[in-house]
Amino acid sequence: MNTTAHRRGALAAISTLSLSLAIPPGPSHAQAQQPRLLNDPNRCVGMWVTRDGHIRHELLAGGRYDEARGTRQSAYQGRYMLTGNHIDYVDDTGFTADGDFRDGVLHHAGMVLYRETESTHPR
Repeated sequence: MNTTAHRRGALAAISTLSLSLAIPPGPSHAQAQQPRLLNDPNRCVGMWVTRDGHIRHELLAGGRYDEARGTRQSAYQGRYMLTGNHIDYVDDTGFTADGDFRDGVLHHAGMVLYRETESTHPR
């Protein structure tokens, strides 16, 4: 493999970490029909919590996450990747998990997490 092809392959692998790199210029007609939110790499950024508040996923803009469980802050940390409405997690120990966003709700490992807003938990 020549150097240029090797670099292209490396760039393709890196681009899976960022939707902004994975979106090709000049979207096809099908891509243009998708809601803008599907193409926004920050659409899921924020705090996602179970109804009882026990599990809290903070999805950060840089593709990292920080999960708290009960009183244990930063119980798990790692990176996440979005593909459409699907999310893949890889924690810093290598453990993997995934989930799906449906109707503004995150379904992950048998749990349902809701986006935390100022109105759901006023300070």
